[in-house]
Amino acid sequence: MRKTLIAMLFASTLPAIAMAMPGEGHRHHGGKHTPFEQLDLTKEQKQDMRKLMGEQMKNHREITQRYLDKLPESERKAMQDELKSSKETTHKQMRNLLKPEQQKRFDEMHEKMQAKRAERAEFAQWKAEREQKN
Repeated sequence: MRKTLIAMLFASTLPAIAMAMPGEGHRHHGGKHTPFEQLDLTKEQKQDMRKLMGEQMKNHREITQRYLDKLPESERKAMQDELKSSKETTHKQMRNLLKPEQQKRFDEMHEKMQAKRAERAEFAQWKAEREQKN
């Protein structure tokens, strides 16, 4: 079951990584190309597709979390450690593909993402503490 959950979590991160990576045919947030360009979607269809994809990602996370909550703490910790190690390895491999000036921008982007994650985690913790008081 552990291997299945790890594989499931890893697979769930691949679409996010693919969408975040700049590349031909897959520019995100204002780029010239989108995954739906070949479908010639209307603006409304694009919005609906994004909404559905967001809902699917949310459902995927909720389902995954439901099963993770059933794991013993030691298994969850082991899985988190393995996922972190895998993420760090992939990050290093991606960085090594870049030229020095690209590496600098990549590092800046990474630092900004980490700061946003830390801010979200801090907010979530504050929110949870506030809800416990009420």
